[in-house]
Amino acid sequence: MRHQASMREHMNTLCLREIKQTAAGSPTHAEAFVQVESSTVKPTKSGGEFLELKIADAEEHCTLRVWSDAPIFADAKALPTHAFIAISGEWSSGQYGLEAKQWQMRPLLPDEIATLLGGPPALREKQASDFSDLQQLTSSISDPRLHALCALFLSDFGERFRRTGAAREYHHARRGGLVEHVAQMMRTAAAVCSAYPMVNRDLVITGVLFHDCGKLWENCFAADGFHMPYSEPGELLGHIPLGIELVNRLWRQLSESPANAPWKDLQPPSEDVRLHLLHLIAAHHGEYQFGSPVLPKTPEAIVLHHVDNIDAKLEMMFSSYQSSPTVGRNIFERTRPLTTRLVRPLATFPTDPPTD
Repeated sequence: MRHQASMREHMNTLCLREIKQTAAGSPTHAEAFVQVESSTVKPTKSGGEFLELKIADAEEHCTLRVWSDAPIFADAKALPTHAFIAISGEWSSGQYGLEAKQWQMRPLLPDEIATLLGGPPALREKQASDFSDLQQLTSSISDPRLHALCALFLSDFGERFRRTGAAREYHHARRGGLVEHVAQMMRTAAAVCSAYPMVNRDLVITGVLFHDCGKLWENCFAADGFHMPYSEPGELLGHIPLGIELVNRLWRQLSESPANAPWKDLQPPSEDVRLHLLHLIAAHHGEYQFGSPVLPKTPEAIVLHHVDNIDAKLEMMFSSYQSSPTVGRNIFERTRPLTTRLVRPLATFPTDPPTD
């Protein structure tokens, strides 16, 4: 036990993404903080059994196979679902993906669990910066109705928003991924509105915040882990109707407040503002075949749809560059749902540093 503790003291603690990247080149010794997603006993071809252990952290999911003759097999088999553990050992990339050899495990301490749930330092810092950006951009909205709507949403649902994924897979499919997606969309939308001043910036910024708000009930991670439960509202309605329902509820709450009585005299009329915002939510998928109940019919709806598509596609591309193997010089193996193999992008032209 003393030797095992000494080994852990000299091991780097890495996230699964870092382990995957380093193990692809050569075996690496590291400790990983993870949560158990599931543990399933399966039969081998020879009639024995092995354990399929699915684990996750803030950015990655992977599956470890534990054979019945491994010393750790009995303890791994007894792990409860959603347990938080540290796995230390030699990691390599093998026939079944990421593999761990001569590994040990231990329960995570409370402070280690909190660190794990917060994500790696770089991701934690990015998501905090992204949330700050979207707070700043929504606070710049001039229309008092849209300004109040955004503020109420962030006040009432900010905690849930910050642990929701933008999807179950493909893009920003991680705890806090929706904040990253929305913030990047909002920055891009603000730039587009600067280039096209005839577009209603207040409406676009608000539409970006709310376009996927229904995912708080469709793609929300549990408060205590990296599992994303399925919900009846998410399955029976989907995030577009749920988003429309949420906006209507918040709008009604604000409209019925005596403090907002002057809204009835504002132009454009409040009912028109609400209707156009709902259209942005309803039309943001852009096409009927992709689940949009209506097609974009206003400039703001066009901007929102394309900004959404740009960010999702670029996120998938950048992620694929990091994780996909090459099949030729600068050519990467296709990753679904992208429709083609990717080619490494052209490096930017170097510029000389400014001189005094």
